[in-house]
Parts: sequence; structure tokens; C-alpha cells
Amino acid sequence: MAVELNELRDKIDSVDKQIVDLLAQRLSLVEEVGKVKSEHGLPIYAPDREAAMLASRREEATRQGVPPQLIEDVLRRVMRESYASEKDSGFKCLRPQLRSVVLIGGKGQLGSLFARMFRLSGYNVEIIERDDWDNADPILSRAGLVIVTVPIHLTESVIAKLSGLPDDCILADFTSVKTKPLQAMLNIHKGPVVGLHPMFGPDVPSLAKQVIVCCNGRDVDAYQWLLEQFAIWGASVCDVSAEDHDHGMTLIQALRHFTTYAYGVHLSQVKPDVQKLLQLSSPIYRLELAMIGRLFAQDPNLYGDIILSSPENLAMIENYKVSFNESVRLIQEGDRHAFIEQFNAVSDWFGDYSQQFMKESQSLLKHAHDAVHRG
Repeated sequence: MAVELNELRDKIDSVDKQIVDLLAQRLSLVEEVGKVKSEHGLPIYAPDREAAMLASRREEATRQGVPPQLIEDVLRRVMRESYASEKDSGFKCLRPQLRSVVLIGGKGQLGSLFARMFRLSGYNVEIIERDDWDNADPILSRAGLVIVTVPIHLTESVIAKLSGLPDDCILADFTSVKTKPLQAMLNIHKGPVVGLHPMFGPDVPSLAKQVIVCCNGRDVDAYQWLLEQFAIWGASVCDVSAEDHDHGMTLIQALRHFTTYAYGVHLSQVKPDVQKLLQLSSPIYRLELAMIGRLFAQDPNLYGDIILSSPENLAMIENYKVSFNESVRLIQEGDRHAFIEQFNAVSDWFGDYSQQFMKESQSLLKHAHDAVHRG
């Protein structure tokens, strides 16, 4: 049996090596694709091409008796690597005549990411940090685009220093709240103004499929090229009003981060054995624990800024507290009937999204389970 098993394993090893060789060939071709896209200003993410390719490969897999989901999982992981490889080929510069791109706070994590993207596209990038303001005037006087990417609580005070920008300079910010910073920019600068919010962290391998929120300020035509440049980098630009953005962020960011924070605080007080929790975890709890740990591995000032950025956030958290206490009351009273009624009411509110999220979460859980090593 051992001899037979070793022979089969040798054959599997041989096939695996062929897979590695084929992946190397594919990534090499991707580099060539990146060069062509860069030359012609094509975005690295082409959703129609991706969808058609995946559908074709699923059909081929089915014909050969391979689970179609398997080949889709493999290809999606390969494509993620491919998008990162294409990024390294550089991008077409849509405004080669543009004066300097100035990133205020450009040595921060998000600022550094965008500084690199602009440089990959051939723009001249200059950076202003907190100790550079004595020498900032010459830099700002030659700016074609200024982006403020500093902590929320500093944003408006930094914007207030930008009164001397050239009239045709585009003024933008990357803050995760939009209404007040956008108005501050409109008040200080008479030229083009736009509020931007990258909905991702600085650790993304590429901007493919990432969302950048755009809140229009003034002279949309003047900065349309910038939005198109984001698209070339692979990002999806989402147009929304500043008010709608801020209202959405109370749920998407403030409440979500607060509940994660509160759960982490609770765990630290209960002091469970984290290693034991991991041994006992289902894939879904492991993911939940990972998201809690991810938050506390980052800068507390960032999350403090987000959660404390507006009274609306506090109001939403207070409302959540009321809902939480009501749910606790049902458990205290042992009211199974009321619990099920509430459960069904929430399920009805989600509607068809429940099944959509079930499918999406099943895929995430499979990947999380695959990554687990149990020795």
C-alpha cells in the first residue's frame, strides 16, 4: 500500500509542478497585457472580460468533470495576483501637462499608496507633512492637484491653510466624512473642488474592484480626468452626495467599528484563551475573531476619529444600544416566540439579499476553512 500511495503522490507532485509552470507562464503573459493596457490607457479591471472568461472556463470544467466552482475559485485567486502584476507595469498618464500632484499627509499609509499610483502613472508628486508648512507656499503655488489625506480631526484646519492655490488647481480630500470638509474646501478655494473617500485600506494589492466615493463640489468637468485615472487604476467610482455618504458611513464605518471595538473590549475583560478559541472555532467565528483582531492591530487614532467624527454616529450607536437592550430583554424573559417573530421580521426586511449574502458568505467561509492548519 505504501509503495502504491507513494507512486500516486509522485504523480500528483508532477502535476502540481506543471500547474506552477503554467501559472508562471500566465503571469508572464499578464505582464505583457499590462504593458499594452498602459500604452493605450485601458483599465486593469475589465468586468465584462472577466465575467465572460469565467463563464467560459466553468463550461470547460463541467465538460471535463471538474467542479466549475473549483476552477472559478482558482481563477479568481490568479486574477487577483494578475491585477497586482499589471499594476507594476505602470499606467497611462491622462494629464501629462498637469503641474505637480501635491499630497498633504502623503507619507501616511493611504497617502503613500496614492503617491505610488500617481508616480506609476508618470505624474510629478510632491508631499507636504506637518513639519513642512514653512516651505509649503512654493510647492502649493505650482500644484495642479492638491489632495488632503490627514486624520479627520485635522482635515478642516489643514484645508484652512490652502487659500493661495492657483485658480485652476483641483482641491480634493480623502477624508471618511464628507459634508464639512467639502464645504470647507468650497469656502477656501474658488477653483475645482471634489470630495473623495477611498473605501479601502492601504494594504490592498491593487485598486482593481476597489471603490472610491466621489462627492461633487465644483467644476466637475475640470476633474473628470482624475476620476478616469482612478478607473484606469481599476477602481470603481461611486457618485453620491456628501450628505448621503455621511449618513451611510454611520452604519458602514462608525457603527460597525464601534461594535467590533466593544466586542474586543469585552473579550479582553473576559480573557478567554485565544488559542483554545481558535481550536474550537467554526469558520465563521474564526473570521469574526480575525476581524476583531484586525481592528486592534491598527492605529487607534484612526478608529477614534471615525467613531467620534459626528453627532450622527453617536445617535446611531445609541439607537443600536436600544435595539441591543430589547434583544437582551427577550433572552432574559425566555420569550422564544418573540425571538422567532423578531428573527422572521428581520429576515423579511432583508428579502432576497438574505440568500445572496448566504451564497457570498459560504464562499468566504470555504476560503477561511482552507487556510486553517490543524496540526
